[in-house]
Amino acid sequence: MHVIGRDDAESVRSRESAVNDGETTASPVQPPTVPLGSFLARDGSTGAAVGVDADGPHAAVVFGKRGTGKSYTLGVIAEGLAAADGVVPVVVDPMGVFSGLRDAGGRVVEPTVRPAAIPASAWPGLLGLDSTSGAGSLLWRAVAEAGSAAAGGRRNGPSPDSGTGAPSPSLDDVRGRIEASEAPDAARRAADNHLRLAESWGVFDAAATSVESFAADGTPTVLDLAGVPERAAAAVVRAVARGLYDAQVAGRLDRLPWLLVDEAHAFFGGVAEPALRTLLTRGRAPGVSLVCATQRPGALPSVAVSQSDLIVAHRLTAEGDVARLAEAEATYLAGSLASRLPTGTGEALVVDDATETAHTVRVRERRTSHGGGSPRASQTRAAVDRPDDDGATVSGVCRPDAPDGSSRESEGPR
Repeated sequence: MHVIGRDDAESVRSRESAVNDGETTASPVQPPTVPLGSFLARDGSTGAAVGVDADGPHAAVVFGKRGTGKSYTLGVIAEGLAAADGVVPVVVDPMGVFSGLRDAGGRVVEPTVRPAAIPASAWPGLLGLDSTSGAGSLLWRAVAEAGSAAAGGRRNGPSPDSGTGAPSPSLDDVRGRIEASEAPDAARRAADNHLRLAESWGVFDAAATSVESFAADGTPTVLDLAGVPERAAAAVVRAVARGLYDAQVAGRLDRLPWLLVDEAHAFFGGVAEPALRTLLTRGRAPGVSLVCATQRPGALPSVAVSQSDLIVAHRLTAEGDVARLAEAEATYLAGSLASRLPTGTGEALVVDDATETAHTVRVRERRTSHGGGSPRASQTRAAVDRPDDDGATVSGVCRPDAPDGSSRESEGPR
């Protein structure tokens, strides 16, 4: 199998080191690999198997316009990571399409995070307040004071943080600080109303389990954010990305975490961006990987492409999206990447910095179910259970989940 993202010479040195250190007395340790698919020839035939390196940390992007297989490919990677040793995937699922990972031993959770996971300076922007306004500065100060009081171990305070041992303030603690302040009534009312908005999202809980618990036991975790407001989802992504980074830096995880973010364009440009940038630029040293999948690569910052050592590009047609891909055209590549983009669903151009090559691959079929297929009018109950000329209900000849009557689990990349 050809392994993308792995320097063969470095892999040999790693295995030799493992043997010399006495970590194994049998055959050399084989680095974990995620099966991705197979090489795709120009005539459409498939060749040797292709995998993605999971032994070392990576920054990767998966591009593709709607319907070309972008989310499907992200699921293939998550599925492979779930079966690999020494790593654990955490998937941000804003569309509710990755629940099939339960079949790979994963869990799907509706995440909550602690208010303290969002820095005080970020709270005004998170809630749509100008940090220099009366309400914005009051909220900033109230969050900072509540956090300081909790860290000081006040009596009857919030329960300790299971990851760091530090207490965590609640939104009620912040509200109390706002009410007790000497700020003008208008500022206090505005800050309180915006804080109630955050409370209505249902994603903040002072007693929430620590972020590192999503990766601590090795169980693949899907963070179900379907239906969660965009700003609330961004707060969760900020907390999770930074929490995994901090936990790995502190040595509290015994596996290398991989954060996989679908619809990643929605999380740049807001409260989540600083944490995602940290993983892109500094995640390699502690061993935290980030995979960003998006149908709008033009909406990602340039750093997302420039810092990625793996690029998986499905079909793109929008000028801005193709231009963002062009930023990845390294000196070792001959010709334009745009001219090499595949046109078929489930086909992808893979750019690999480790071997300084680009390959066209056909992504393998998922072993677990994929929830990202498009609904069809011909498969609705109204079309399937239609009345005949006499008014009697006649069941359609195809099942609602696939045009040919088969289940979605048997479909190829979508």
